[in-house]
Amino acid sequence: MKARPAPCTAQQLAGTLAVMNYLAHIYLAQHDDEAMVGALLGDFVGSDKLDHYSATLQAEIRLHRKIDRYTDSHPAVLAARQYFPDGRRRYAGILLDVYYDHLLARYWSRYSDTPLDQFNQRFYAALQARQDQWPERLAEIAPHMMAHDWLGAYRQRESVDQAIRRIATRLSRNGDRLVDCLSDLQSHEAALAQGFDVFFPELISYVQAERRGR
Repeated sequence: MKARPAPCTAQQLAGTLAVMNYLAHIYLAQHDDEAMVGALLGDFVGSDKLDHYSATLQAEIRLHRKIDRYTDSHPAVLAARQYFPDGRRRYAGILLDVYYDHLLARYWSRYSDTPLDQFNQRFYAALQARQDQWPERLAEIAPHMMAHDWLGAYRQRESVDQAIRRIATRLSRNGDRLVDCLSDLQSHEAALAQGFDVFFPELISYVQAERRGR
């Protein structure tokens, strides 16, 4: 029988185990198939393993981390976290990652002329073609991601609740607090969506400036 993954803290889950904000990272690297894969690898490759990858993949892994830092410090994201009570605020970043991918998928046509299903299939093909470069943790989930179209599934609002409940089971403690954040989301969903409308175009501009500066 395959061993179950060890439980982890909220910080570990948010920082190193990929909280399903895959779609945004991949979208921001859409100029190149290899870059799209690198954008995903940023959640799975440690700094000590970077030299195992091509220059393009290394650059995208590093940019992935810059994007995460930019997101965490953006005024709209900081304001969004204030909708969550003190006891649950530390978990808000996990929920916002998931919810923001939902908003991107749901309103995809605002940001791309390529249909989401077509975009996803392009990415899955690029990912499959680089199977020999999958780290162990990615190798565990990539087949499920492709088979069940995780990126496309986030168009459905109920996918947010399902993902949060799954993530909560991975927490070593206080998973109930993450699940309780769903009620805060429901209460303030309109305001959180408006914050995303401010944040995401500015994130796009930030990433474009970072690429020009290379």
